[in-house]
Amino acid sequence: MKAAKKKTMSYKFLGVSGGAFYKVLFSIAVVAGVGGLSALHMEHSGHWVTGMDNQIVWGMPHVFAVFLIVAASGALNVASIGTVFGRSAYKPLGRFSGLLAVALLAGGLAVLVLDLGRPDRLIVAATTYNFKSIFTWNIFLYTGFMVVVGVYLWVMMDRPMNIWGKIAGTVAFVWRLGLTTGTGLIFGFLIAREAYDAAVMAPLFIAMSFSFGLAIFLLAVIAVYEWSDNPIGDFLIRKMGRLLGVFVAAVLYFVIVQHLTNLYAAEHAGVERFILAEGGIFTGLFWGVQIFVGSIVPLVLLFGDTGNLTKGRVSLAAALVIVGGIAQVYVIIIGGQAYPLNLFPGMEVTSNFFDGTVSDYVPSLPEIGLGVGGVALAAIITLVAARVLRFLPESLADEAVDPHHASG
Repeated sequence: MKAAKKKTMSYKFLGVSGGAFYKVLFSIAVVAGVGGLSALHMEHSGHWVTGMDNQIVWGMPHVFAVFLIVAASGALNVASIGTVFGRSAYKPLGRFSGLLAVALLAGGLAVLVLDLGRPDRLIVAATTYNFKSIFTWNIFLYTGFMVVVGVYLWVMMDRPMNIWGKIAGTVAFVWRLGLTTGTGLIFGFLIAREAYDAAVMAPLFIAMSFSFGLAIFLLAVIAVYEWSDNPIGDFLIRKMGRLLGVFVAAVLYFVIVQHLTNLYAAEHAGVERFILAEGGIFTGLFWGVQIFVGSIVPLVLLFGDTGNLTKGRVSLAAALVIVGGIAQVYVIIIGGQAYPLNLFPGMEVTSNFFDGTVSDYVPSLPEIGLGVGGVALAAIITLVAARVLRFLPESLADEAVDPHHASG
């Protein structure tokens, strides 16, 4: 009996006609331009044109920025599964996984920097460090992630360097866990905000990164291959779809743990009542969008009938996970700030500075424009890089990626 011939994968550029490619690129560039104009408007006029104030200092741009940064870590998960854990079906997508991770992080950091009001002050943050601040550590984690993933991509794309793939992949995997942990601890270490003060924020954000990143990766790879009329088989879609379902369930588990723990602690009873029952839009987003639309419905789509897990169902589930993820980050960031600081426990506090009252926040168009502009920037980086370098596998048909596919 002959031994099975080992399948080799060749890579290609994004195979779309020049006219179609530049039309799409121009459309996305217009959206990115709107984001740039929004940032310029906020910097020139001042942050009074936004919905942010002294009570809510992190607004809609921070929601987009944190979502993109968390998703960037998760987008690298596909490459890690193939390289570090040796799952051959995922290996062909390692290059595109690394590219998307870098693009998402660049988009998120662009939003974060442009929302500072004084982007030129970034040089102070980059040269003056307070190592007791998690923000200082995150500067190293974010920039280090770019370098580590860049080296990881080099190792994957240069055949003589492939022997270092497992080492580079392991370093990237550990670094991305550190990055997401650092992002979660931004909130976990803020003891003044009752909605944030919890160690579970670190594993919660790691689970969120797995879920959000894979959802974006699935939509991106399906869109790219459908657009370029290249084959993408059911095997890989079903495999990643079931994995997405596991990650969605993990996020839901940590959310339940977070709120049950807070409900058990009497000091957090007020903020839990606010988020779960009396928070108005935050309660609606939590139950209606985060839990139902972003968790329950995707789990039904992905696990309800696994024998009929089509590309359309997986795409819909991934899109709903993204919608629910944005709502989740909104509830964490905005809802956590809207609930008043508990300056004097057991006492009712009122003053001319709105102490003790729930803060109102309505995101302005410039804030939304800046956030969407960051998403557009990530899309531009992905498209241009895939157009000029060989990031995409030649084929994702079942016979190319399924090790158990019966040929002939």
